[in-house]
Amino acid sequence: MSAELIILVLLIATALAFDFTNGFHDTGNAMATSIATGALKPKTAVILAGVLNLVGAFLSVEVAVTVTTSVLKIQDSKTGQLIPSIDASTGLTIIFAGLIGGILWNLLTWLFGIPSSSSHALFGGLIGAGLAAVGLAGVNWSGVTQKVLIPAVAAPLIACLVAGCGTWLVYRITRNVMKNRREQGFRWGQIATASLVALSHGTNDAQKTMGVIALALITTGHLTGDVKEQGLPIWIIASCALAIGLGTYLGGWRVIRTLGKGLVEIESPQGLAAEASSAAIILSSSAAGMALSTTHVATGSILGSGVGKPGAEVRWAVAGRMAVAWLITLPAAGIVGALSFWLSHGAESLTGSSLAGDGLIFLLLCGLSFYLWWRAQQQKVDHSNVNADWDASTNSVVPAEVREATTNGTPPTDTKPPAGSKPAAAV
Repeated sequence: MSAELIILVLLIATALAFDFTNGFHDTGNAMATSIATGALKPKTAVILAGVLNLVGAFLSVEVAVTVTTSVLKIQDSKTGQLIPSIDASTGLTIIFAGLIGGILWNLLTWLFGIPSSSSHALFGGLIGAGLAAVGLAGVNWSGVTQKVLIPAVAAPLIACLVAGCGTWLVYRITRNVMKNRREQGFRWGQIATASLVALSHGTNDAQKTMGVIALALITTGHLTGDVKEQGLPIWIIASCALAIGLGTYLGGWRVIRTLGKGLVEIESPQGLAAEASSAAIILSSSAAGMALSTTHVATGSILGSGVGKPGAEVRWAVAGRMAVAWLITLPAAGIVGALSFWLSHGAESLTGSSLAGDGLIFLLLCGLSFYLWWRAQQQKVDHSNVNADWDASTNSVVPAEVREATTNGTPPTDTKPPAGSKPAAAV
């Protein structure tokens, strides 16, 4: 097996790992409000989201086409061949380094429960690696502006406006309905709208990883450059669908908690309005081939549902922290992507082997990913405490009882008895 083929296999595995992190990082986009209102039980919600993300991944390739043509400028737009200054080895390293930037930013923001954009993390990593390799000429700036930056600004604002108007209208129409009856009815509606968001997420976010894998295969000559006309091999679609579905099923409970409890104390009419607006915007963007941030859309919708309900409490401090993360996602992931490329290129220069360079950054990715996962396990957020009361004094994603137990050196107590257990006899 040649060094190039080994690197390609490692790159595809890394791309699927990014797809996996995208899944669990973005589960909250579809299911956070349904979990928060009690419309769906936490585990039921993530199973449903995982299945629908998997199905959605098979419905379109428009966004995948955008990724192959509108971010990096390493191939000729007419022939699909690599530009003269880029060989296959350099092209693979650019994509590899970009994926590393995306994965590490996803894991870091997940650790802190910040709903940042997986899409922008990926694009930032690719842009940073492209700049490090080729300079300004390595980035398709017009494509990035039209397909990434403009939607990044417009989508959350539109989502907030639509959800805000929808929430106000819902409460206006149902103002004479008893609260309990209204809540119960809208919970059923939330199951449908949350399912639609999960399906739409698959049509948009899974496509991005498909596009990255396709770009790598184009770089090595295993695939033609015309993805839109010839489509993608079924194994790419199926593997990306499975990866994002599995990631979604495992549930990014930290991000789910922030979206469901940290931004707004949400009720089921708000949840339905937020989910409906998110689904409409994401599906429209997928059809147009826009590599939209589903996180920005979902967050904008949830904020809008808080603004649209009279008297609702919106935690603007949490929203502000998220906005800062959004602003720095592209440059932060870009810096990691650039550093990864330079590190790989430096190792290749010293050893004369591209496999040594790309293998080095792959091992660093594995080590740093494990460390971030280990840190998260020290103060665990999962289905059992995702709906715990939000501590507005700290705005920490970790529930107060978990933090206190960690500080005291004792495991947090589970307030719910194990299934099937009987109360202890009085003594």
